[in-house]
Amino acid sequence: MKEITVEDLFRLNKRIIIDIRSPIEFKDGAIPGAINVPLFSDKEREEIGTIYKHEGQAAAKWKAMEFVSPKIPSLLQTIKSYHTEGELVIHCWRGGMRSKAVVTFLEFAGVYAWRLVGGYKAYRHFILESIPEFIPEKAIVLHGMTGVGKTEVLKILENKGYPVLDLEGMAGHRGSIFGTIGLSEGHNQKTFDSLLYKGLQDIQGSNYFLVEAESKRIGKAVQPEKLMDVKFQGMNICIHSSLEQRVKQLVAEYVSPYMDETWYHDKISQGINKVLKRIKDPEIRNRLLELLHEQNYPEIILILLQHYYDTRYEHARQEYEGDFFDIFADNPEDAAVKIIAKLEELSIPPFIEANKIN
Repeated sequence: MKEITVEDLFRLNKRIIIDIRSPIEFKDGAIPGAINVPLFSDKEREEIGTIYKHEGQAAAKWKAMEFVSPKIPSLLQTIKSYHTEGELVIHCWRGGMRSKAVVTFLEFAGVYAWRLVGGYKAYRHFILESIPEFIPEKAIVLHGMTGVGKTEVLKILENKGYPVLDLEGMAGHRGSIFGTIGLSEGHNQKTFDSLLYKGLQDIQGSNYFLVEAESKRIGKAVQPEKLMDVKFQGMNICIHSSLEQRVKQLVAEYVSPYMDETWYHDKISQGINKVLKRIKDPEIRNRLLELLHEQNYPEIILILLQHYYDTRYEHARQEYEGDFFDIFADNPEDAAVKIIAKLEELSIPPFIEANKIN
């Protein structure tokens, strides 16, 4: 049986990773790009666990065989269909019986695959150990009041070849009370860590990265201490845009794509109720409730910026120790152009050029 460690897995140029854990295990955390071909359903896995607890290992193994036996032909066919090009890697939770059985079945069928030693558990241990070592030594941190389009700016800079860590994308959350609008319920810690590791892999070789000034917690995910330390000591670029432009940007991001969805108004109402607990002025509170009833979302955004988000901005900025450079921009595209000019002025090349120099 061919076996491969997590370290060697990442050295494979082309790989097809098949995760044979149950759907609920896969949803809880998976290797980015892995394909879920479950050996057991969630219900079957639960039943096997119950038998193991009350009747012992032998009885649990027998029940597992009863569940799997009828599935073997279709299971192997499904896995084989993904084996187009590249090395086939099979894994379960800790590289135990499930992955061993599937790799053995595949060999009988003439399909040769690697078994990931230690399974997903070994992968998770490996990335948590590796993440601090992979973080570049310098950070360029984008600041700016809510609505200046920092995430959009990062996307533009990434497309221009600059090394970017999109932490909001990794967290599946925009880092605010309304942060999950259009983004399901956000990623858990395991998914965030996996995407952070992949993001750091993508910029390996660069001695710096661009990132947004996020709180340590983004939705359900928490950033590692090393990453926060590098950010706090980094160089800072603060984007300034007019209030009118910020409202326009937020309407485009939070309102226009979703306002006709059946869930949208309820989602906004839930967020407003959370905000109301933190706003003491009764006039502002009553005005927000009126606008919510009218579904006047642009006006809601304007009031939230003036009386909620902007008042909290300066405090968050004080945590950063490095120099600040101010950029005044009409929109995210304009901000990206001016940031690139500032980076060129400071002799900071894009990632591609940086790699050539290094």
